[in-house]
Amino acid sequence: MMLVAGTVPIRDFPLTIGRAVLEGEGLVVDGRRIPCAQGTGAMISAALAAVDYLELDAPQVVVAGDIGQGKGSREIYEYLIQKVSDISPQVMVLHYCLPIMALMRRLCESIQRCADKVLMIADAGSMYAAKAAGLASHFDIFTPDATEMAFLADRDATHPAYIARHLFDADMGQIPGLIADAYEHNNAARLLLVKGATDHVVDSGDIVASVEKPNVPALEAVGGTGDTITGLVSAFVHAGLELREAAIVAARSNRMAGKFAEATPATRVRQIIGQYQAVFKEYLCQWSGVCYAEGGQQ
Repeated sequence: MMLVAGTVPIRDFPLTIGRAVLEGEGLVVDGRRIPCAQGTGAMISAALAAVDYLELDAPQVVVAGDIGQGKGSREIYEYLIQKVSDISPQVMVLHYCLPIMALMRRLCESIQRCADKVLMIADAGSMYAAKAAGLASHFDIFTPDATEMAFLADRDATHPAYIARHLFDADMGQIPGLIADAYEHNNAARLLLVKGATDHVVDSGDIVASVEKPNVPALEAVGGTGDTITGLVSAFVHAGLELREAAIVAARSNRMAGKFAEATPATRVRQIIGQYQAVFKEYLCQWSGVCYAEGGQQ
């Protein structure tokens, strides 16, 4: 079972637990609607598109509203701390939550009490909390963008806003050095999927693959397309793909969906997500060996 947790930017949205379903332009969890424009909603929507194609159960979702005051984030942390050992998911995905280090430490302690190994994936605020709390190496996958990579590489930064160097105008040739620094300081998960103009897959400090085609520059301007990559890699890991392979297929799928959607800066992320099934049908067997015929998996 895959468990996905994160906040949504909706004031007073209560802690909600259940299976998510895609409906029109948004998600519905336990009867409550969540937009999938970006953030946790986009990540869950991408994961749902993949698990639906792969004929897997939809992930269990834990969401709450948080507009920066921390209430929803704390509700999610506290729920997971109390329940995760009972739920005992095979894959756990932590997304947008305020980086509250003490609660992340307690959560990781609870996860260690699970009967079986939990494969742990983090992005956004949960990734920041894991790094700042010195727990990055407990995670199996992080999915940073270039600026977040600089944060992981900075020994002292507790948030990307406080990194010592900025990449907004920098040569992306810095990425290998940042990767090396992150692993040297024990601030990286086992595998990194570094998102950017070129996506890099990094295993234990070594760049093992780079994905740059198809090149769809407009994707950089579409909010939420980094979140969708996190959802895709989580779904592919849940389906049993090896971590490297899951990351490569996720990066390729996201880019190809942008091409299929003929993305422009005005494209919405929901339009990208809407192309995933067509991408999987045409390319997933070729890329991964996960092949489907009429009536089920081959």
